[in-house]
Order: sequence, then structure tokens, then C-alpha cells
Amino acid sequence: MPTPDLPDTGRLLARLDRFDLTPEAVGLRARARELLRAGPEDTVVDVGCGAGRAAAEIAAEGPHVVGVDLDEGMLRSARERHPRPEFRRGDAYALPLPDGRVQGYRAEKVYHSLGDPARALSEARRVLAPGGRLVLLGQDWDAYMVDSADPGLTRAIVASYADGMPDSRAPRRQRALLLEAGFGRVEVEGSVLLFTDAEVLPMLLGLASAAVAAGAVRAERAAVWADEQRGRAEDGRLFVAIPFFLVGARR
Repeated sequence: MPTPDLPDTGRLLARLDRFDLTPEAVGLRARARELLRAGPEDTVVDVGCGAGRAAAEIAAEGPHVVGVDLDEGMLRSARERHPRPEFRRGDAYALPLPDGRVQGYRAEKVYHSLGDPARALSEARRVLAPGGRLVLLGQDWDAYMVDSADPGLTRAIVASYADGMPDSRAPRRQRALLLEAGFGRVEVEGSVLLFTDAEVLPMLLGLASAAVAAGAVRAERAAVWADEQRGRAEDGRLFVAIPFFLVGARR
């Protein structure tokens, strides 16, 4: 589950694990593998691989997988959990791979954190072999839907956090960016992830805290909003909807 606060690696891994095991997340990863169309002789790079679950799932189907991440803690966890994929330190702008040697490029929940997505796509083209496939997965942070008695305040809280990101609206721009970068056969698919239990509450409280820290919402108003969401969690009335997109293309 995406979260706006910055917990230590152990807490973050626990949240990621809970989200990754939901039917919605399992289905998204499976569909991404279908779009990659990687065969047993192919090499796939998973950019922003985190703890390596998606990389391991791809490797289990036969391809050689290289997971790339900047976070050494995540890479250590990935290596401990999943011995088969190869994990290397690197980022989306400078992948530790030679030119034209991979047949698949995957990045999940990465591009909203990039200030220069065109540069990252140029790097993707560099490492992809002709005909190689690219798949981007991510949520539109600016389109989060949260049920609340105060929709105006909710919009302000969500917008405040989204506006603090390098590219919170990344998925809606990726089709155009891929075409501009010279990719072909661009495909876009969308789904909505729904959360109605207390597992999503830490994310909501983090959004409220971030809005206060940014000066977008007064602390007392954010506290009232947070209390409302806690009450909804207690009596089973939470509702959060997150638009999620898969964008595929061919080099």
C-alpha cells in the first residue's frame, strides 16, 4: 500500500507485504508479466525493485531478471528473500546495464518520484533491445478518492501531498511521453484499487500530517479530519479508491 510517511525499512516492508498480497496487487503484477511477454531466454530489468517480489515472480517463469534499486536496505532484503534474481544498485537515470541487452523493462510506483521522466525513458530505450517491451505501473496521486464528511478539506489534503511530489500525475502523461520518446504499440490499461478496512488508516493519517507540515491545512482542521477517518475505521465505514494504471510499449 502506498504511504506518505517514511517509516523504517522493517515497517515499510511490512506494509508493502500486506499490499502485495492483496488480490488486486497480485492481479496487477500478473497482468504486467503478460504485457512484458518475456520468454525463458530473455533478460528483464525491474527498476525500483524494492524487496524483490515482482522480480522473483518474473524469474520463476524463466527469464533472467535484474532488480535495480537505490535503497541498500531494500536490496539487502531482496537478496535475503529471493536468491534467484540478480539485484544491483542503480537508478532510473543510470541503469547498471549495457546498451540494447534486455528484452523487458518494468517499473512500478517509480515514475511519480522522477523529476525528468523523459530522461528515464531515454535510459529505458538505451538498455532495451529492438522489439523489447516496457511496462510502467503506478497510481495517480492527484486522483485519490477518500470518503469524508468534508470533501473540500479532503481535496485540500490529497492535493497538498500530490503537489509535493515531482510528478504525482505521472500515469496520465506516460502515453504521450512514450510516443514522444519513439516507443511504439503503446497500450494503456486502468483499474481502481479499493480499500475499506483499517489497513489504509496509516496512509490517511500520514496524508493529514503532511498537509499540516506543508502549511496547506491548519492543524486543528487536519485533526478533525483524522479523527473522522479513525471513527470510520472503527465502525467499518472507510472508503479509499486509488486509480492505478499499466502502460505498455515496444522499443
